Amino acid sequence: MLGTSKTKLYISNKKAKETLNGYIFMTPTIIILGVFLLLPILFAIVLAFYKVQPLGEVSYNFRGWKTFLRMVSDERVWIALKNTAEYVAIVVPIQTILALTLALILNTRLKGKTWFRVLFFLPTVTSSAGLTLIFMWICNSNGLLNSFLTFIGLPTYNWLGDPNVALKAIMLMNIWSTAPLFMVIYLAALQDIPETLYEAATIDGASLWDKFICITLPFLKPVTFFIIVMGIIGTFQLFDQSYIFSRGSGGPNNSTLTVVLLIYQYAFRSLDMGYAAALALMLALVIMIVTLIQRYWFKDQKLN
Repeated sequence: MLGTSKTKLYISNKKAKETLNGYIFMTPTIIILGVFLLLPILFAIVLAFYKVQPLGEVSYNFRGWKTFLRMVSDERVWIALKNTAEYVAIVVPIQTILALTLALILNTRLKGKTWFRVLFFLPTVTSSAGLTLIFMWICNSNGLLNSFLTFIGLPTYNWLGDPNVALKAIMLMNIWSTAPLFMVIYLAALQDIPETLYEAATIDGASLWDKFICITLPFLKPVTFFIIVMGIIGTFQLFDQSYIFSRGSGGPNNSTLTVVLLIYQYAFRSLDMGYAAALALMLALVIMIVTLIQRYWFKDQKLN
């Protein structure tokens, strides 16, 4: 009994020592995360309950829940939410389906598929600001698109000045630049599916569609969950393209105003830091709720 107790004590001391050594090695990372991640989050939560005067003599006036209640009557908040929700609802499904389609094509014995992979992936490694400026040049009143329409004898159009078109142009650009990244993820997942499953399905007389529905999609379910989550988070945080397209105004007629752009306007133009922090917390809450709903839909994403 005494020997057993000593052994248990030795094992316990050894585990405690290993745990302590682990935390010692993790200390630099913990400090960096605490200073640059946790503290800003806590400060933003506290700041959301105050009206801040950042210039001159800095002052903090506690307003409590009034800052959050202000969102209900703020018309621009609802416009930004509507634009962002529309953007997410259109971009995420299309870019996911397009990424899967491209991955399925490039996973075949296509001649020169390596070059196609490089060509498709180029928009992803290109600067977001550069892509936005290129699309603005294409859609400008005297840009490439209108020049082409003039060349073939069709009337031109003010694409960027139409509120019904401006956000659609940003959607098109982001689908084109983001889908290749998800294509690579899908392609890696497709190559992990055992070929023997397809061979067995072929012997059983399964068609290509049957193989896709019964083998490919179930194996891709965890990857699809990841891609949709990343797509939702990325699209909810749309800022740079909208800012460049509208020069920071969210125009024309607030058609490109997104939640993150609205946060920027209140924080750095109106200098209303408290309200901007409250909007940021609201956006974080919306993303969390949407992600949890999606997690519920994909709760069986693991293969049995």
